Amino acid sequence: MRRPDPATGLRFAAVSLILCTANICAVARRSSYALLLDDEEDGGGGGDGSASFSFFPQTQPRGLVYGFYDESCPDAEGIVSSTVRELYLANPNVAAALVRLFFHDCFIHGCDASVLLDRINGDKSEREAAPNQSLRGFGAVDKIKARLEAACPRTVSCADILVLAARDSLVLAGGPSYPVLTGRSDSARAFYDEVGARIPSPNATYTVTLDAFARRGFTERETVALLGAHSIGKVHCRFFKDRIDNFAGTGEPDDTIDADMVEEMRAVCDGDGAAPMEMGYYRQGREVGFGAHYYAKLLGGRGILRSDQQLTAGSTVRWVRVYAAGERGEEVFREDFAHAMVKLAALEPLTGSPGHVRIRCSKPVE
Repeated sequence: MRRPDPATGLRFAAVSLILCTANICAVARRSSYALLLDDEEDGGGGGDGSASFSFFPQTQPRGLVYGFYDESCPDAEGIVSSTVRELYLANPNVAAALVRLFFHDCFIHGCDASVLLDRINGDKSEREAAPNQSLRGFGAVDKIKARLEAACPRTVSCADILVLAARDSLVLAGGPSYPVLTGRSDSARAFYDEVGARIPSPNATYTVTLDAFARRGFTERETVALLGAHSIGKVHCRFFKDRIDNFAGTGEPDDTIDADMVEEMRAVCDGDGAAPMEMGYYRQGREVGFGAHYYAKLLGGRGILRSDQQLTAGSTVRWVRVYAAGERGEEVFREDFAHAMVKLAALEPLTGSPGHVRIRCSKPVE
């Protein structure tokens, strides 16, 4: 057996610290949230409000390890990182596109790159399902894959590329770094019929959104944290136009939107309705900026998507308030978001047979 060098040992120790144990622990701990909640008046309620809970499943994700490609393709993660940086410098919006691809892939049958497939033998692809028709970033994944194939043919899965690229994109956009376990295989098929049932709508109420995430094993707290990814990117007018023109047949805007925000949204939608709008949560002076400022905007009635603004409509508002609480809230959010992303990346990993490593991410094994 190959003995790990000291650097490998340090990396393993760092990952073990974040994941608690090699078994992805369920150890109770006093989280940053608990420290913040001590200062909050609205701290009751139990459930997700408990400081003692785990973000992680009870067992280690099957077949996933840290540094899976260390021997078979030592430069794999570096190639992903450098290519993502190159793409980001050319167009910062690639970060949101890659993160959204990652989410829409992992939320169906785990991170198996099924969302990247074209039609197979006439069967519809996941890309054709209504919630996925606005997905972007496929070309970015193809560019990363081509470079990896040149360096290490038939070695690095498209599924691992998506997980790594999402993390690297978030870091470039100002988000937290977190450990990425690798060793996933690529699915040989897509799951078109399941996309519409599993991916929550941009117009969903908070109860519908919570239910969708709960069915994938996520708590209320984790759900609110993950939706913080909406602090970056753009959204097309067609996803929110009904909120500013004739909401629910009332002939009036959605009364949960700030009046000034309604005018900003209308200005974007003037014309053919296809114009994209910055999510509106970015930090002053930055077009793209990941962070808890998203939650402060929601408290001010400036959520563009109804599913975002709905986080202030029910019990989820307590988490919005926690994350919006200045520097301490930002710290809690970044910690929670990183843990929830690790959990999302560990859902139902496809490893070994019947998985494959595709040569081209849009095509089945050739």
